[in-house]
Amino acid sequence: MERTLAVLTRRERQVADLVAEGYTNRQIGHDLFLSVKTVERHLARIFSKLDITARAKLAAMVARARD
Repeated sequence: MERTLAVLTRRERQVADLVAEGYTNRQIGHDLFLSVKTVERHLARIFSKLDITARAKLAAMVARARD
């Protein structure tokens, strides 16, 4: 069963949206005023919550949610 983006916190959703736009962890950190390490921790939680292992899968999920 695929989980939905609704399980993410507001900040995790912001990170997910930027990943879908093709941003790097460094760019995400700069835009959201976070350290790269914090972005990495957010991504780890996002991947765990959504049971995925790749940024491309996250980007696809975000794109589907936007449609």
